[in-house]
Amino acid sequence: MYELEKESLKRFREYIEQIIRPSTLRNFMTDHLPGEMERILSEERSSVTSAARMLLENMWNLKERGWFQAFLDDLLAAEYTGLHSAIKEWNFEEIEKMAPFKKLLERVEASFTNHIKPVEVLIYMTECINPRDSEEIKAIDVQKGHIAASEKLTECLKRSDKPNWFKLLKLALERCNFDTALQLLCPEGDVKKLVEDVGMRDETTTHCFQYKEEADENGFVQCANLAVVTNNETKGKKKNFDVTDSHTSKPSKQKKLRNYQKELAIPAFEGENTIICAPTGCGKTLVALAICEHHLKSRHDQNAKIVFMVTTVEMFHQQLNEFFDYFNNNDEDVRLVVCMVFSVLTAMQVIADNNDIIMLTPQILLNALKNGDIPSLSIFTLLIFDECHNTTGKHPYNVLMASYLDSKLDKKQEPLPQIVGLTASVGIGTFKDQQEAEDNICQLCASLDVSIISTVEHNKDELASFVHIAEKDFIAVQKRPNDCFVSIIKDIMSQIEILARNTYDIESLSNIPHSEQGTQKYEQWIVDMQKKCCVLQMDNKEEESRVCRTLFNYTEHLRKYNDALIINEDARTKDALKYLEIFFEQVKQAGFDATEQKLTAYFDGMLKMHLSERKDGENPKLKELIYILSELYRLNKETRTLLFVKTRALVEALKNWIEETECLQFLKPSVLIGRKSHTKGTGMTSTSKKGVLDSFKSSDHSSNILIATSVADEGIDIPQCNLVLMYEYVGNVVKMVQVRGRGRAEGSKCIFVSSKTEWVEKEKLNMHQEIIVQKAVANLQQSKDRMLAKIDMFQKEDKHKRNYIKSIPEKPRNGGSYRLLCTKCKQFACFSSDLRLVEETHHAVVDKTFSGRCRMKPHGKPKTFSGITKKMKVFCAKCCFDWGITATYMNIDLPLIKIDSFAVENCATNEQRHFRKWSEAPFSIKTFDIAEIESF
Repeated sequence: MYELEKESLKRFREYIEQIIRPSTLRNFMTDHLPGEMERILSEERSSVTSAARMLLENMWNLKERGWFQAFLDDLLAAEYTGLHSAIKEWNFEEIEKMAPFKKLLERVEASFTNHIKPVEVLIYMTECINPRDSEEIKAIDVQKGHIAASEKLTECLKRSDKPNWFKLLKLALERCNFDTALQLLCPEGDVKKLVEDVGMRDETTTHCFQYKEEADENGFVQCANLAVVTNNETKGKKKNFDVTDSHTSKPSKQKKLRNYQKELAIPAFEGENTIICAPTGCGKTLVALAICEHHLKSRHDQNAKIVFMVTTVEMFHQQLNEFFDYFNNNDEDVRLVVCMVFSVLTAMQVIADNNDIIMLTPQILLNALKNGDIPSLSIFTLLIFDECHNTTGKHPYNVLMASYLDSKLDKKQEPLPQIVGLTASVGIGTFKDQQEAEDNICQLCASLDVSIISTVEHNKDELASFVHIAEKDFIAVQKRPNDCFVSIIKDIMSQIEILARNTYDIESLSNIPHSEQGTQKYEQWIVDMQKKCCVLQMDNKEEESRVCRTLFNYTEHLRKYNDALIINEDARTKDALKYLEIFFEQVKQAGFDATEQKLTAYFDGMLKMHLSERKDGENPKLKELIYILSELYRLNKETRTLLFVKTRALVEALKNWIEETECLQFLKPSVLIGRKSHTKGTGMTSTSKKGVLDSFKSSDHSSNILIATSVADEGIDIPQCNLVLMYEYVGNVVKMVQVRGRGRAEGSKCIFVSSKTEWVEKEKLNMHQEIIVQKAVANLQQSKDRMLAKIDMFQKEDKHKRNYIKSIPEKPRNGGSYRLLCTKCKQFACFSSDLRLVEETHHAVVDKTFSGRCRMKPHGKPKTFSGITKKMKVFCAKCCFDWGITATYMNIDLPLIKIDSFAVENCATNEQRHFRKWSEAPFSIKTFDIAEIESF
């Protein structure tokens, strides 16, 4: 009975579970679910959502008459007016409208709850907070304080079914003068901040922003309203959810292209596949935006769909701002959807169906293709590749274009999108002369299916007046003279190498030749040995465990000593020594087995004894840096410097040196490094990187120098930067152009500082090759037929290679049995059959005995993401190697592990392999099912 109602409840269960609190429906449960009532109420103490799910699941089994009406009546009695109306009419549109605001509150909750007094807020929120919840919040405030009560208030708001709760909350905050909390929810007039608050986190989500614009009395365009639109709205319906209330921003003129920018855009305007190649700082993004606008208008009746792709999160933030500024002032009909990095929570087909422009990272689009979320790239009409020179090898750009070219060359009957690439240089690959450079350029064009390279030819004078190419200088410096630190470190490293050879024939592990200590090549040798140790196998498994663990410790210490030598060469000895002291402190706090104790004794005895009384000699390189910085800041106090170095450790060392050097302390250095990884240690999140960049770009000069690794050399726009220092930092032609281009201000300088003659020559060669690339482009532009012939040849050759690879049978991912063994000590962790996939991303162990093979420590930074809460760090019980974390999911604590911490052994063949990504694993993994492991 009531089968239709039951099916409807099942269909809308997610909405209902996120709202109802079963304890408010006691009358209904007493009459219709007396046997389950206590179990449901008990579950509510752990999770309201889980208890609501249990309530619904029990309702689906009800057979007596009148239960559905009784449920509706109890909802109304409990003041669930919004939910009552939605279920009665089976129309959840109003409930759905609240989702973006609840998501926003969830994102800012940690800060929001610290900036309000909930009892004062409640006075103005009686319409959306029922009396029972209100009294509970007040009681918590008395017993546990403001923050606990604020958390309860936000929990109630996130479960509210009252359409006006967000307006009432903003009104309450305004009346109570809680300006910081109000600013967190919706900074008045600041569209970009709203986007960042809602979605700009490491987690992924999607949001769509619509703009309705009107002209003021002067004819300038100004923003009249902002609407955040859910992804399932149809294109014909533009619904305003009144996120910000109507407000007016400062009027700004519509951006117009300069003549050289128009010249760059012409081929794309005409629908041609084009690479736009122009110097950094010339406004290529503005050209791309104009192309987007032209494309939408010229194909207005053909359902134009544009994808704009960026390669990094930092560039995502930057380009997003450009999009907002442009379309906020230019086009009232464009709908921009913002897809965060790594993945999307809404099907790509839905996003594409309902939006004109989609900005994302290429991996998102690639995942959508692989997962079948979109049938092919033919659903789009324009693809724009920012920093398109990356379209090589296994880069997502190249993989995406392989799909595009397969459709083209297989002559599938489907339309293909127009391609536009943006870059400052097409000088990819290695080349000795112009002919080889032309071949590389044609290969890039073939990969992008581009036949036109658009450069500025007729408006060079205008381009030169707006774009300032930094003047390049080379400064050769003396190396640090030999000192006892270097000799002591190398002696220790030699002793460790002898110990390693006595443990195992390490030369047989790596094909990379042993290089001089204190070099990048030596590190490559060490890293390769570590990888081979992961899968080293011996007949005696106990001996295998001992050898692998011992070799891991030896190689890890060699790696740290090698880092210290590099730091000592480029920074101070005290920085290198501090780097080692931090490492050994971490070692002592971890497993600290007999091998590690022996290695620590070497450090304490041989090194500290010799250096404790020794005065640190001055590094000639640092002396030269002091002169360069002091002189240039003396000439221009407004100088803003980007200092590029090759390693994270050197970033920290130079930051400490500047802060401790009296004549440089005014620089107030800030740092920018890449994301944290298992192999590289600490890093910066996308949020922290964005904060550093925003601060450095600001006019308050809180920092005058930004020390960065390669994370900042491509695409980052810092207009105020007028000094780029490349400190022992060298790459290829493209990298040189990109790094030099960070100096955007007029009169900028780019100075290459190195003690290595070969590196100075390499950078000078890069400058020469830049000229070769320019000549190669000009020659190809004049030899159109020859260029097209080469592109066609490369495309056919690449297609043949892809077909051959596809013809090789792929090893099936199967349910075969595999063991996961600790990478460091080969301790058994779990079987592949013990793994479950959580939220399509995380890999949980559901074996009850797993906890006996690991040890846990509190997580340093507990965090909630995608319904999962980090709680503990998980380590190998035998060697204390990092295995992953424990997290709470659906009220169950689950160990979530990372595959690169394990060697994977086939139970049938005993073959061991090591994988960096779960996608590379040879076995399939079942999806997590709460019903399967309720007793876990």
